[in-house]
Amino acid sequence: MAMTDITHEDDLSVITTGTRTPTDISHIHEFLGCRTSPAWLAVAKDNLPLLLQDHANCEKKAAGTAMNLIFRYEFHRSLQEKLAQLVREEMLHYEQVLSLMKQRGINWHYLPAGRYAKGLLKHKRTHEPAAMTDVLIIGAFIEARSCERFAALSEVIDDEKLARYYKYLLKSESRHYEDYLALARSITDESIDERVAFFREVEKELIDSPDSELRFHSGVPDETLLASITA
Repeated sequence: MAMTDITHEDDLSVITTGTRTPTDISHIHEFLGCRTSPAWLAVAKDNLPLLLQDHANCEKKAAGTAMNLIFRYEFHRSLQEKLAQLVREEMLHYEQVLSLMKQRGINWHYLPAGRYAKGLLKHKRTHEPAAMTDVLIIGAFIEARSCERFAALSEVIDDEKLARYYKYLLKSESRHYEDYLALARSITDESIDERVAFFREVEKELIDSPDSELRFHSGVPDETLLASITA
């Protein structure tokens, strides 16, 4: 979706200056196994340039993952439709984050991925349709955690326009997690509850355990990371 084609509601200048109706994400908090730690928020709010770079990477990867699923499982009609919409939205968000970086004089640079997605995907089963089910469940947790962190960051950062942008993202991110779960349920006759519970614990461990890198989905900053930031 080109910038010239976006709706008034999705115009970045409107998003970052207007007041939005609050989005209820209580269901996100119920779905996840934990909330973001105050320690992560304290470090993240003081390192927004790095966080924005990783946020941009996450939006691009989310679009790429959805597109890969479209090609791999092209026989599944409802999956195709939902993921096509998700690709459009993730690429719009990617473009918006790039604009936010440019407005703040943040140059694009290479930033390696953190441990989060790999830590989830290493538990993916290898046979079908179990592999597809797990990928969709993992997608749900990534979207839900993104939503939770956007909400938490919007309450603590000093950048008012960026805070408004994070609040704008809550509606779509919360819908994305629900779409991924619905798709996971639609491709199997078995209950996915056990796998959801399993990945909830895996995701919780990644978020609650010490992490030596700061990323949008990283864990609690460890002593090495804190020392490098304050040095």
